[in-house]
Amino acid sequence: MDEQLLLRKRFVELAKKSYNNGIYLYTDFLGLMEQSLFEEIKNEISGIPYTLFGGAEGAERVMIGFGSQELCGYSSEFPISLIKAEPISPKFADKLTHRDFLGAIMNLGISRETVGDIIIKDNIGYIFVSLKVCDFVMGELTRVKKTDLKLSLITSIPSGELFSTQQKRIQVSGERLDAVIAKAYNLSREKAQDLFVKKLIFADGKQITSPSYRPKVKEIISVRGYGRFSYEGYESTSKKGKQNILINIYT
Repeated sequence: MDEQLLLRKRFVELAKKSYNNGIYLYTDFLGLMEQSLFEEIKNEISGIPYTLFGGAEGAERVMIGFGSQELCGYSSEFPISLIKAEPISPKFADKLTHRDFLGAIMNLGISRETVGDIIIKDNIGYIFVSLKVCDFVMGELTRVKKTDLKLSLITSIPSGELFSTQQKRIQVSGERLDAVIAKAYNLSREKAQDLFVKKLIFADGKQITSPSYRPKVKEIISVRGYGRFSYEGYESTSKKGKQNILINIYT
């Protein structure tokens, strides 16, 4: 059976099991494509409560948690842990990237679905992982490239601390998403439209194939290979009739 069809069925099964048994159930971490598949089956689980969360506000890779306190009669936290991985000797450490950390983690033999966002800040990796692999990663992830690491668990972080944004004002003739993306990443209009054809554009986890799509205020636009930004909407009109638009680009 097609993998995408299996995943859609899995979403529906988890949702209905949660609802019928009054228990919380969680998916593994989902990438943008998997989140888009979930959007396609939401009508099939109408009335069943669910929440998307990746460990911190602004996370791109998220789990779906089915259930609510009203339905289940109790509260439950997402099975997500946050690991801080820092060089033991910062002065002699390699310059570490997202690719470096992800490669080292995948070499441990765990599946990609158990790993959420990996944020690099001041050469320190902040790694969201599923609770079921947390102890294993804590014990086995000792080095990235030639840099020895010291790992620690962080129980909580201030909202948004790891996901900084930079505000950018752009001018477009209209609020079409292809025009906004072209200006956001300094692309030609043709190049921006080609990203839709290649199915690389997502809005709040939903795949967008129409270049004329008009983004909603506060919607997170993800452009695979370029980054993501929060669409803040229309600000004003220029003297030449252009629309001034605000976006917050994740840095």
